[in-house]
Amino acid sequence: MRKPQNPEVMYLDFNGFFASTSQLQHPHLRGKPVGIIPHEGNGNTCIIACSKEAKAFGVQNVMPLPIVRRLCPDIILWPQEVDLYRRAHNYLMAEVETVVPIDAVKSIDELCSVISDTDRANPAALGREIKRRLLKEVGPWITCSIGFAPNRLLAKIACKDGGRDGNNVWHPDHVPEFLNHILLKDIPGIGPGTLQRLYKAKIGTVECLRTAAPKHLRQIWGNVAGERMWYAINGYDIKAQPTSRSRYGHSRVLPPVFRSLEACRHITRILATKAARRMRRDKWSSSKLYLGLAGYFGGYWVRAHHMPAICDDMGVLDTLERLWARAMRELPPGIVLLRADVVLDELTLTAQRQLDFLADDELTRQRQEAITAALDALNKRYGSTVVTVGPWSNPAADRLGAKISFTRIPRREDAW
Repeated sequence: MRKPQNPEVMYLDFNGFFASTSQLQHPHLRGKPVGIIPHEGNGNTCIIACSKEAKAFGVQNVMPLPIVRRLCPDIILWPQEVDLYRRAHNYLMAEVETVVPIDAVKSIDELCSVISDTDRANPAALGREIKRRLLKEVGPWITCSIGFAPNRLLAKIACKDGGRDGNNVWHPDHVPEFLNHILLKDIPGIGPGTLQRLYKAKIGTVECLRTAAPKHLRQIWGNVAGERMWYAINGYDIKAQPTSRSRYGHSRVLPPVFRSLEACRHITRILATKAARRMRRDKWSSSKLYLGLAGYFGGYWVRAHHMPAICDDMGVLDTLERLWARAMRELPPGIVLLRADVVLDELTLTAQRQLDFLADDELTRQRQEAITAALDALNKRYGSTVVTVGPWSNPAADRLGAKISFTRIPRREDAW
């Protein structure tokens, strides 16, 4: 396997993207501690993201509001603006691409690129040019950290490490010393379970990880990912493996007026329809639907129901109603719910699915999919949800299914 002699990969991360984008859009938020919350009136939830001014007080992303207020009493709680973040993402990607081609968009605020032979000789100059371009075209309120290294994993670690000016270059010859102060838990791909297995195997530092035998790491991980980690952390040109879609879902922290069982049921119908729309766009069908409800009843209620490989709204909503019938039987009538999750699982490409001959529902599927296709066409033409299966009424000032996602880039129709 090839071992690069120069930094070849750039990883870029926009700092405090959600909060800084809202600060750019709303001048009165600039220079002040800001915490982004799911919707207005959140008294018992957590902030989704926070500004650098809030971080200076010790506030962190996904921190409960009581703790946030204790650390920073003057924090401004600002409701998420998903469509604004989507438009900012598209604009920022276009600005970066005027300087360097983007190889992969990793999340709404992260990207990576394989840099040219010319830029490999002086990657710091490339980083400065990207920052200069963003300052000129966007302004000082949205900033970024950039990392350069021999491969994507090391470039991401260098990016998160930041360096002195957020333009961090890790030359292959110096990677071991750069990694000295990095903790195992801060390496992408090492979760809590893997971390415990590494500790059990007497691997407690990055240096121990780097000098272990590749086959030993494969045993610890239980698959080839451990061996791939060894090559990546040692600076080899290891490519990211292709990923495939495993599920589609939406979650929602419920506004106070929607925390009863019946009101939450209405919310989940919208979430299920949104998930089904995304699934159809990517040409998948699902054979299993999960409904999860979290609240003050001392746990998390979740049930699943199998269904034929379907993608139409009617079939998905019919399955959801079956799950709600169970919820109504199994949960106390007066409980207060805080969050709802709807997940479409066990995916099959629609063009490759096999219908269940025992169900004998081919004609039903064809009819319902034709109706759903007609609804999708009408909604796409008019840019909104003009025709739906059943009632459709979002909470005030809310856009269900268009929540903040660090890993998924929202599309315009997600906000319908």
